[in-house]
Amino acid sequence: MSELAGISKWVGGGRNVHEPFLWTCPVCEKGATVTSANRAHELGPLAIDNAEGSRGAVSVFVVCPNPECRRFSLYVLLYDIEATTTMKSGKRVYETVGVEPLGSWRLVPASAAKAFPDYVPEQIREDYTQASLIQEISPKASATLARRCLQGMIRDFYGVSKPTLKLEIEAIQDRVDPLTWRAIDAVRSVGNIGAHMEKDINVIVEVEPGEAAMLIGLVERLIQDWYVVRHEKEEHLNEIIALKDAKERARRPG
Repeated sequence: MSELAGISKWVGGGRNVHEPFLWTCPVCEKGATVTSANRAHELGPLAIDNAEGSRGAVSVFVVCPNPECRRFSLYVLLYDIEATTTMKSGKRVYETVGVEPLGSWRLVPASAAKAFPDYVPEQIREDYTQASLIQEISPKASATLARRCLQGMIRDFYGVSKPTLKLEIEAIQDRVDPLTWRAIDAVRSVGNIGAHMEKDINVIVEVEPGEAAMLIGLVERLIQDWYVVRHEKEEHLNEIIALKDAKERARRPG
């Protein structure tokens, strides 16, 4: 279950405010059980007559239980609401209608993008971050940015530049394992949905937020494998060479 889906189910699925739910912190990525001790929520009704009908925004704060994190996340969910009048006070009380919200957004943190080191090229980091930022609100555009990010990585890491991404991916087929190569080509294919209109403009192929997240996840994995692992390997090997040089100097003082 996705992060927002878990929040939505808890808000709309029951009226017991003490009910715990499973959640993964978008900052430290640790799984946790969220209880009333580390969450707060409030329904804000729209009290102005409007063309859409009765609406209410539920704000949900969740503080990560991980003692090494303790960062908060903020979500907003939009619902149909209905009003009832309490018997004792005569005040109007609003409740959400249905389990599924009309819309849901995480406002803090703005995305789940990882902070990669500066030795990963800036343009690649920027495209990756932007793809993560719009994953929920425009998954089709997010997939397109993941595709662009992948193309930048292939050009930078493998030094391949062809007229099309398809040709660039074909050029590295014998340089990556078969499963990774098929996944890379899948990012290109799905990203094309956002980059190019179908020949029949009445055919609309959607990309879901969870599907965009899978493409972004592959980009993250490749950044880790191609850049971070290489950098750590180079650092380790250089440390060994430096150690050897220091020992040789120690053996020949003066």
